[in-house]
Amino acid sequence: MDFGKSKRARVALSAFAIGALGAGVVVAAPWSTSTTSTEASIELVSTATCYDMVSIAIGGRGDTPREGVKWLTTPDGDRLPAAMSGDYSSDWIDQAVRAPNNGNVVPDSYAAVYVEYPADLASYENAVQTGVTNSQTIMKSISSSCPNTRFAIVGYSEGADVARRTAMEVGNQVADGDGKYGIVDPSQVVGVVIFADAGRVAGEGPFPGAENPFSNPDGFDTKYQNGNTPIPGQGALPGTSGGFGALDGRVASFCSDGDLTCALPENTSLIHLAANVGRQVNADALQNEQLTPATGADLALALGRIAVNAFNDIASQPNWMQSDETFLDVLIKVSEPGYKPGAATTPVAAKVDGEQEPIEAGQMVDLVYLPQKIFREITGFIASNQNTVPVIMNDPYGLTLGPGSGHHFDYWRDADAANGKPLTSVQYAAAWLTQLAEQANKGEPVKSKEVQEKAGRAAVEAITAPVTTSATATPTPTPTTTAPVTTSPVTTTAVPATTPPAVETPAPATVTTTPECTVPVEGETPAEGAPPVCVTPTETAAESATETVVPTTTEVVPAP
Repeated sequence: MDFGKSKRARVALSAFAIGALGAGVVVAAPWSTSTTSTEASIELVSTATCYDMVSIAIGGRGDTPREGVKWLTTPDGDRLPAAMSGDYSSDWIDQAVRAPNNGNVVPDSYAAVYVEYPADLASYENAVQTGVTNSQTIMKSISSSCPNTRFAIVGYSEGADVARRTAMEVGNQVADGDGKYGIVDPSQVVGVVIFADAGRVAGEGPFPGAENPFSNPDGFDTKYQNGNTPIPGQGALPGTSGGFGALDGRVASFCSDGDLTCALPENTSLIHLAANVGRQVNADALQNEQLTPATGADLALALGRIAVNAFNDIASQPNWMQSDETFLDVLIKVSEPGYKPGAATTPVAAKVDGEQEPIEAGQMVDLVYLPQKIFREITGFIASNQNTVPVIMNDPYGLTLGPGSGHHFDYWRDADAANGKPLTSVQYAAAWLTQLAEQANKGEPVKSKEVQEKAGRAAVEAITAPVTTSATATPTPTPTTTAPVTTSPVTTTAVPATTPPAVETPAPATVTTTPECTVPVEGETPAEGAPPVCVTPTETAAESATETVVPTTTEVVPAP
């Protein structure tokens, strides 16, 4: 049966593609070359057209829809920051996002949109936050018109940061008093794919939160790789890390060994600091113009702001001299773009009649700890930068973005069948997205661990409920006459009652019926034509005896 077209009208689309040639945040890269529709038509595509599943695609640096494309609109005609896949394409992860329309999904039941956002390094944080806001706006608009639509979120390079933050915000929402969510219900987001995740945690597998974090996301039986050895290192922006909440188990975060955006070696504190500084300056201008009066002033302003925040942070901690925190630790902390300075709690010595006040007792204590603090600063700096020099000496730009060899592009060539990895990361994502789209098209529930556990509990309850009722029935010790049994028009099967050996008079026959579903199992949608899977409350013998129902002729099998 044509599930997709039987549900709603659709506009035919081709699959979409996401492309990103990005530096992430540690290094810069050339702008990617993308193709944009030159069609002169002013026809717009509206979110009033519904699909079973829509992929929200976020490209990398320079890979985003620009003026000249046909924009997605609301049903009222308001322009949205997105273009349909048929109106924008790029060269990078087409293999993943085109796959559903090349698979077994009913035509026009799946669509994808490219998110418009700055996609540059002129102001990295502003670009990423704009991408997050725009992604959420698109999902909210589509969901408002099409509440049954499911979503996947896919991002690469700079777009990977957008995808991570978007997914984290969706998954960690708290419903309001009416059970509504500010963005979309997390259950609507069935998959998240992140290539080159700058927020990746050290030791993390490719499927965070999944039952098998190194093998596969929940509900998808195809293995990604053998073994459970994590990619060494961590993301270049550890400050953007965090859990996915309700989306745990539905996330695929792919990282290539050697891609410094997601596999930066540990103990490289200076590189982390440099990455944070880069998020606060115009890195595009620095790359293109080198150090000029304008770019130098921009850099000096950022460094000065970080230094002031560092000293204020230290001043707010009366016992900082006794602590193990180093000045480099403080610099990294306050250089996070989201850092909010706290109020200073340590007063600064004032002057009385032009003379400096005597050193207070607390400050004398600080001087006592000064030699130990200096020692900690030196040893801490060395320990936290053991791998900084090797990374710098090995050409981090070439290692990550070198033409033809950079590990930032391994996701299209990292298959290793001889060692238990038959598909590239992009091919694996394509297979998973295809299954998710097929499930959405057929109306099947997402095979998450939570849904499977609920279905299992419901099945056990449904099987054991009749047995419990029969076993607890009270036998009647006196003879009775069996009257015709009346039930609702449902298939009825008469079965003999079980009478304990001590009672000589047989009990009346017990009729077991199959009631209609009264409490459907959450998350379960039956196949067309099949009865619903549900849990039916067990009736007591007294309630069954007093129930009045519509009479119908039913053959009764007398008890032996």
